Amino acid sequence: MITVYGIPNCDTIKKARTWLEKNHIEYTFYDYRKESISTDKVKKWFKVFPWEKVINKASTTWKELSDEEKLAVTDEKSAAKLAVAHTTVIKRPVIEDASGKAVTLGFSEKIYEETFLK
Repeated sequence: MITVYGIPNCDTIKKARTWLEKNHIEYTFYDYRKESISTDKVKKWFKVFPWEKVINKASTTWKELSDEEKLAVTDEKSAAKLAVAHTTVIKRPVIEDASGKAVTLGFSEKIYEETFLK
């Protein structure tokens, strides 16, 4: 079973969950605002997706950071630290396959079809 990481009130999460349900794909939802996220988990995602993609600079959370906080994010280590401290700066959703490997980032019907309906 796949795991969908995000926050429940996010519009992109709602689109992703609706698509998965419509296509009868079972998943577990992990609310990382409530359950937090580990540095190790974020670093695993960085092995699949560049940290610059995982950190959503278009997010409200990013925009509300101080210039000093934004400038401090320069590499995987600092990006992971930020993601753990401010989980809502992570692009949503991150979906992992049954083995725990991240397979998608964000929502794209085309990518979901290619990934989950093969």
